Amino acid sequence: MSKNDQKSSYGAESIVVLEGLEPVRKRPAMYIGTTSQYGINHCLNEIIDNSIDEALAGFCHNVEIRIEENNYLTVFDDGRGIPVDKVLKYKVSALELVMTKLHAGGKFNVGAYKVSGGLHGVGASVVNALSTHVIVEVRRDGKLYRQEYKKGIPQAPVKEVKTSLLGFEYKNGTAVSFLPDTEIFKETIELNYSIFKKQIKERAYLINNVYFRIFNKKNRDSFAYFFDGGIISLIRDLNRGKKVLHEPVYVKKAVDDKEVEVAIQYNDSITENIHSFVNVINTHEGGTHLTGFKTAITRAINNYAKKELGDKSDETFTGDDVKEGLTAIVYVKMPSMNLQFEGQTKTKLGNSEVQTIVQQTVFDFLTTHFEENPKTAKEILSKIYLAQKARLAAKAAKEAVLRKGALDGASLPGKLADCQEKDPVKSELFMVEGNSAGGTAKQGRDRRFQAILPLRGKVLNTERAYLDRVLAFKELKDLVVALGMGIGENIDYAKLRYHKIIVMTDADVDGEHIMTLLLTFFFRHLPDVVNKGHLFVAQPPLYKVQSGKKIHYAYSDEEKDKYVSSFVRESKNVNIQRYKGLGEMNPEQLWETTMNPENRILKQVTVADAQEADYVFSMLMGDEVPPRKKFIVTHAKMANLDL
Repeated sequence: MSKNDQKSSYGAESIVVLEGLEPVRKRPAMYIGTTSQYGINHCLNEIIDNSIDEALAGFCHNVEIRIEENNYLTVFDDGRGIPVDKVLKYKVSALELVMTKLHAGGKFNVGAYKVSGGLHGVGASVVNALSTHVIVEVRRDGKLYRQEYKKGIPQAPVKEVKTSLLGFEYKNGTAVSFLPDTEIFKETIELNYSIFKKQIKERAYLINNVYFRIFNKKNRDSFAYFFDGGIISLIRDLNRGKKVLHEPVYVKKAVDDKEVEVAIQYNDSITENIHSFVNVINTHEGGTHLTGFKTAITRAINNYAKKELGDKSDETFTGDDVKEGLTAIVYVKMPSMNLQFEGQTKTKLGNSEVQTIVQQTVFDFLTTHFEENPKTAKEILSKIYLAQKARLAAKAAKEAVLRKGALDGASLPGKLADCQEKDPVKSELFMVEGNSAGGTAKQGRDRRFQAILPLRGKVLNTERAYLDRVLAFKELKDLVVALGMGIGENIDYAKLRYHKIIVMTDADVDGEHIMTLLLTFFFRHLPDVVNKGHLFVAQPPLYKVQSGKKIHYAYSDEEKDKYVSSFVRESKNVNIQRYKGLGEMNPEQLWETTMNPENRILKQVTVADAQEADYVFSMLMGDEVPPRKKFIVTHAKMANLDL
């Protein structure tokens, strides 16, 4: 079907209705996953994905998103525009059907959209139902149309208007502005901005030659994304800060009504970084396309190794060997009518036929590519061969450690001052820098629910450390034993003994370094502790400001200056003490300022953008000096040096 034929087929007759909106406000989580802040992001994504569907169909080249000062979220595109003529069967405008009826949309008609990223056609209507106010403007055939809704209810029929309320300037397309309903989103109606930026950047990589513009009127931030390299550009971005072993390997193939795109590039790290997508949907939990890819790459590399190495290889490479240092993108496009997802929020693909298509496509391509590019093949094979040797050595060392009962939960470290509470939800573990501060913390804590584990010196940099080295390092082994959940393939998250794990280090350069080393350990080896929100950083005060018997603790220079000014106005002598270590505080001061839940400041460690976190950890903690030097020079003016 040509684009002209496709354009003519996208009219009122393309709109199909399956059911109404009544259930949405009663059970919103069924449709958007959650009514927390992530639900706000989900709603915005549903509107953006309608524009992206137009881009995938070849009719949209510009998408603009505005975050308004009054909390409205607005999306413009220059696509064909939602049809506005009446659907005879329902006697209302096609636009009104799309916005007010669940499962009404062009995605149910094969002629309108071949590929779609939206929520099976329910996106716009669900967002409308969960919003206090929605304005939709459509430009088609040189005319501008508008309709407004409150909590999903049209306030008037669709009507032609002369001027745009939203500042809609494209000659054709759709503009949607919505205000999330505080009755539904009780926690917040603010967007998670960092996640939003990541998601837009991700979509820009996946859709070539579409210009994404973002304007945040709240903080005056504006930026744009445009990539013409597709997933090859994305894989280069994912490998920033790492030493890559070869140029990206790329395959694209159409099989019947499906299209497979895969990009592969190995680096010298010991971690994998594989992302999978279906119709620009990030399938975080993988699915059949990812299974097919992993099977294919393991089989192709083993076949090549057998041919090149013969009996030199001690055993077949496992999937873990092959994934070490692998960065890959697996991207499948297919008709939206045929999509099968596990779960309402589409994070795991379930189509069994896709596994076969991806597996055969990748295997055939890599088999030929290795033959035609022996240098690349040998670089990859050498990396995997070393990974296999390291895995076998680490496995033997780890098993030797385990046989000695090093991780037996019954043998807690002697220096651990455990708490009396047995309920993990109510229990806290403080990892404290140094024995001196550890002793102070033990005296100052509330022993009913607070445990203290002193850490001596700087812990191992685990950015490139295998599990055997981790377990051989006493401080980290003690930490793993204290946590009780195990490590590696033996992790049992249900056995985690503390649901608040708090890093407490000195407010100096060494303390910051120790904190970074600990965060690296958790990010690389116990990521669930971070992902489930259990990791925190304590913020001890920087200053004690005293005038007579009045004492204030300041956690920043600005706070210190405020307290000093207040004392000076009363004409009193002011004494300022700068804390350079936790040990400088007595137990009562440490409890009151840093450990008391009523007064303390804890910063929760989150990895909202895993890609950026991976880059930062690789760059700061890895072996490559130039990226780290560039980062330090670039950010030197931001450093707060205590000289």
